[in-house]
Amino acid sequence: MSVFSHLKKLAVLSLGGIVGTTFHYYNSYSECESSYVLNSWTTNFTPSVKWDHNWDKRDPKSLVKPVRINNEVDENKYNEEFAAKRSKHIRHLILIRHGQYNTAGKTDSDKVLTDLGRLQAEITGKRLAELDADYSLIVRSTLTRAQETSKIIEKSLPNVPTQDDSLLAEGAPIPPEPPIGNWMSERHFFQDGARIEAAFRKYFHRADPQQQQDTVTILVCHANVIRYFVCRALQFPPEAWMRMSLNHGSITWLMIYPNGRVTMVCLGDTGHMPPKTITNFSEEMTAIVNVFIYKSIFL
Repeated sequence: MSVFSHLKKLAVLSLGGIVGTTFHYYNSYSECESSYVLNSWTTNFTPSVKWDHNWDKRDPKSLVKPVRINNEVDENKYNEEFAAKRSKHIRHLILIRHGQYNTAGKTDSDKVLTDLGRLQAEITGKRLAELDADYSLIVRSTLTRAQETSKIIEKSLPNVPTQDDSLLAEGAPIPPEPPIGNWMSERHFFQDGARIEAAFRKYFHRADPQQQQDTVTILVCHANVIRYFVCRALQFPPEAWMRMSLNHGSITWLMIYPNGRVTMVCLGDTGHMPPKTITNFSEEMTAIVNVFIYKSIFL
């Protein structure tokens, strides 16, 4: 059984418990909310933060206009509208960081993949093909390094449609906490943050009610964008995006369920790559970091 089929089977099993509640919204659903105890809440523990089920503003309760229920006819009509707005399938989002590239380039067109970066993209493309998922779409950042990475990956996925999206370009999503040592003007966060947030809202949401099957969308983009997406999707503080690291050509996989829950299958996975091909920074940046670590320890 493929990884995707296994995940899909698990998803179907996890959703089995909510089947049959749709047409009894005011009876079964409300009763369930007040009396049903989830396995994880069998103590008096109070969570510091609760999950926002309407994070994507697509919870059926927020899409159907509230009405006064006077009789069974009114209730049935409301329940029918509620059912029509309910998502039924899973959205898989696979986020790929571009391969290693030339950071010495002064313009975007100069920031091309290195030989190793092209190899990383090729290996990742083969890995995606091996997963045997029914890919729906590949969306590419418009920056050169992401374009090159995606086109190499596409050789392993020749029948998957593609499109470009400048919203996925690299940028500074939000001032990180704790702050980093490199200074950056507020203008960058003010400008890039709105664009990257717009990209999140465009791609991260539960499936449309009309969707007939699970979908798997590949986004080939950048480390800052991916890290911000992960924080937002899992409802972590978005300022925490700098607290995680992503290798070049890595795979990050998120699943969005019909009820709005989000699961991360993997973060920055490069287990499909030989150890000697795994990089995070460019060679130049790695040298700088090594010098910094040396000075911190020995000087």
